[in-house]
Amino acid sequence: MIVVTSPDIPGRRVSQVLGLVLGNTIRARHLGRDIQAVLRNIAGGEVHEYTKMMAEAREQAIDRMVDEANALGADAIISLRFQTCEVMKGAAEMLCYGTAVTLQPED
Repeated sequence: MIVVTSPDIPGRRVSQVLGLVLGNTIRARHLGRDIQAVLRNIAGGEVHEYTKMMAEAREQAIDRMVDEANALGADAIISLRFQTCEVMKGAAEMLCYGTAVTLQPED
């Protein structure tokens, strides 16, 4: 599955728009990670525990979106976007969405 943030793919043309596809996940903080993060916050620098958690959340959201596009018979997802928000104290949603399409070679 080709997944891009652009509205087109060089060398290909969109032959059919299948519609919006999305994937999401909600992740909660973990007490062990919180303790490490607090200590790192005191010392300064990147909070690796949360960076890793958000990277895992992005990958899971993408996988779910791709599964939805596959079910529609898509070749690609164009105009990919991400959004995140806090849904409750200590838990955040990672959402990704795009347009599922079928492709043809450019003439």
